[in-house]
Amino acid sequence: MTVQAKPKRDVLGDEARRVEMLRAIERKLLWLSAWMIHHANHIRPNRDGLKVGGHQASCASISAVMTALYFDILKPEDRVAVKPHAGPVFHAINLLLGRQSAERMTTLRAFGGIQPYPSRVKDGGEVDFSTGSVGLGVALTSFGSLVQDYVRLKGLTPPGLPAGRHIALVGDAELDEGNIYEALLEGWKHDIRNVWWVIDYNRQSLDSVVPDRLFGRIEGLFRDMGWNVVTLKYGRKLTAAFARPEGDALRVWIDDCPNSLYAALTFQGGAAWRAALLAELGRVEGVRAIIDPLTDDELASLMTNLGGHDVETVMEAFRAQDAAGDQPTCFIAYTIKGMGLPFAGHKDNHAGLMTKEQMGVFREAMRIRDGHEWDAFEGLDIPAEELRAFVDSVPFATPLTPGGRLLSSPAIPIPALLPVPKPGAGRGLSTQAAFGEILAEIGRGNGEFAAMAERIVTTSPDVTVSTNLGPWVNRRGIFDRHRKNDVFRDAKLASAQRWGMSPDGQHVELGIAEQNLFLVLAGLGLADRLYGARLLPVGTVYDPFVNRGLDALIYACYQDARFLLVSTPSGLTLAPEGGQHQSVNTPLIGMAADRLASFEPAHADELAILMRHAFDHMQKPDGSAVWLRLSTRALMQPARKLDPAAVIAGGYWAVPPAPGARIAIAYQGPIAPEATEAFEALIAEEPGAGLLAITSPDRLHADWLASRRAARSAPGTPPSHIERLLAPLAPGAALVSILDGHPAAHAWMGAVRGQRVVPLGVDHFGQSGDLPDLYRAYGLDVDAILDACAQALLA
Repeated sequence: MTVQAKPKRDVLGDEARRVEMLRAIERKLLWLSAWMIHHANHIRPNRDGLKVGGHQASCASISAVMTALYFDILKPEDRVAVKPHAGPVFHAINLLLGRQSAERMTTLRAFGGIQPYPSRVKDGGEVDFSTGSVGLGVALTSFGSLVQDYVRLKGLTPPGLPAGRHIALVGDAELDEGNIYEALLEGWKHDIRNVWWVIDYNRQSLDSVVPDRLFGRIEGLFRDMGWNVVTLKYGRKLTAAFARPEGDALRVWIDDCPNSLYAALTFQGGAAWRAALLAELGRVEGVRAIIDPLTDDELASLMTNLGGHDVETVMEAFRAQDAAGDQPTCFIAYTIKGMGLPFAGHKDNHAGLMTKEQMGVFREAMRIRDGHEWDAFEGLDIPAEELRAFVDSVPFATPLTPGGRLLSSPAIPIPALLPVPKPGAGRGLSTQAAFGEILAEIGRGNGEFAAMAERIVTTSPDVTVSTNLGPWVNRRGIFDRHRKNDVFRDAKLASAQRWGMSPDGQHVELGIAEQNLFLVLAGLGLADRLYGARLLPVGTVYDPFVNRGLDALIYACYQDARFLLVSTPSGLTLAPEGGQHQSVNTPLIGMAADRLASFEPAHADELAILMRHAFDHMQKPDGSAVWLRLSTRALMQPARKLDPAAVIAGGYWAVPPAPGARIAIAYQGPIAPEATEAFEALIAEEPGAGLLAITSPDRLHADWLASRRAARSAPGTPPSHIERLLAPLAPGAALVSILDGHPAAHAWMGAVRGQRVVPLGVDHFGQSGDLPDLYRAYGLDVDAILDACAQALLA
């Protein structure tokens, strides 16, 4: 479906005045966004001489679209992902709405100020979705809609809160990101509703002009995925010109004009447009009748009257689709990058900035007096009081809640203890299997687990069974907006999986796309603040393929989404699978990732403590997402009583060292049996040696850094957990550490008290084999540990 602007028609006086006010607001957003960037680069003191940057051209291309969206169609419950480079327009909108101060507008890209790209955490609750990683915010709107359906169908949202539409303002170059198409396919499978993607089709990216043929393909992809496609190509002036005698020749010429030529003519202006048109259409009398009476400026205005810059055209398209229903819709809004600015259309304008001289001319054209740059309605023809009344009356001006756009939901009570699985006599248990058993037991929903079980929602990218989520899913079902029977069960065919789908289900099954997993977790982990319904999301994935979705994982954590990530199986210990399925660097990722607490338990009792901590921690105001790295290796389970605080803090002495001990062995994860056996051999020579169980190098390291920072400003700060753990060892003692992962995860411990660390681990890709062969080849076996101990004691 293509919406073309109609010639000017008689309208009610109030509607005509509304359009005038929207045009005035568009003008003001263009000024404020350009001035905001100019102020950051040319007026605010620059102490280091670096370009502050900004994207004046990208803001200009979408000002009309955002005007029509925010000041005509949006409702308070709608959620929007603003394209990254349109952040200044978004902040200008909030200035007009009274949700942003003029003083704050001066802090763009300053320390503690407005972020270069909209950020939920750093820019405040008015930002629905962080959008600095291109493509990810776009896709999250689809998954946000899925999450909204999930909580609404289960009756978890606050009474009276209507369903909102999820809208992404998309830079056309963002559609080069592959995650967009993974999300489109997943959205089709889940029959998402109430999603709009508005593409700012300015045909320019950072380095070049977008190829002409590309969007025909992209439009077809959207249609194939069940989306309605609305193209906003021409504005009212051009549409009226096309309706004149032989005006169709002008339209054909523009339709066939290459993007690069159109951009160049836009930059060159009216005289260039006239020369190009006369060269090809000069003998068409109807075209001459259209262009000859126009001045160069008027001709340039006509030829650049694209649909995405015509507020009335955009508004009509939005209103029509708003009334049409909940089908996902893609609006392709033709625009010009830098529209209204001196470098409009130039292929190098992506990060271009107006000079002080150009800004002076622009200021004069906008009628802005010195000292009034931030005034909400400065330089406009409509009285400020009338504009203020209009802005205050638009639907989006009504706060979603008295506290703004951030909702909340009470914490879900977590029982003090989670069940610890007990393997049969003489049998071992892996952490992966224990995870499945613990979650399945919670899934029974008995007694104190009832409330918790109702709010857990699991998801996995086609590895549900192989990550041990099967028993949970059998008990709680798969979520789908539509009820679908389990065909195998109905036919009485034997299957361990009973997977009927319905709105009652609590597992979201995904295709093999790890980016989608983390985007779904982001949406689920923001449900309390976006939809007023707190969830306890759990996502499982093979540990090596965390890397496949790492960008989306970091993005989810950046906007403070709360969830439990379970990555399993991990390391070389997944022996026969070979290097493609074995992971090396994930412990380091867990240490480096912000707003993500990572752990690797070795035994089921540690796992139960950490799962309980995760469900509690993700609900704390100062909490975060949690990552558990698990294994398929079955270990014998020790009979003992653990200190939960020590397990959560990152480590504890399985065998405490004697005071002044010369050596200790530290292990992490499934290498526990080798470390224990080596320790038993070691104590024959070193009776005072210790055996340290590390459950989280991430928590140990983070606590140590925090303690060091605090000590610099407050002498006498209590020591960190790792400092207390290592304190019994002699100052020159050796610590031989081992994990099925990169040894750098432990190497830093030598800096804590100056003790010598000999870190063992895996630093290159593995291969297939059994555990004895692999552990021997990669230096994880008992002999390797004892050799390291001998060398350390001789050093």
